[in-house]
Amino acid sequence: MKLLNRRKGLTLIELLIVVLILGALAAIAIPRMSQSSTTAKLRACQANVATMNTQLELWYAENESYPALATLVADANYFPDGAPVCPTTGTSTPYSLNTDNRVECSTPGHNP
Repeated sequence: MKLLNRRKGLTLIELLIVVLILGALAAIAIPRMSQSSTTAKLRACQANVATMNTQLELWYAENESYPALATLVADANYFPDGAPVCPTTGTSTPYSLNTDNRVECSTPGHNP
């Protein structure tokens, strides 16, 4: 009895189906990853603002006056790792004090 030749490999149709499925998955995943990056930067900036406001209140509790923002972030007792950096711009310049002695970010859409 003679064995039938078994086919080896994949047909062109099978390969095209796999490529189409991978393309569809990539079309869904890539925009989601880019959106996640933007959201992560926004949340990091909001966390920086919250941290600086907390340290600002701690300074006020200890000294009974509000400092300039530059003085606060330069003090290693309050920020031992250095001034918080905006994840969007890569600098600490977007952060400033408003008239209520609260830190805010000048990057559009980064203030809660």
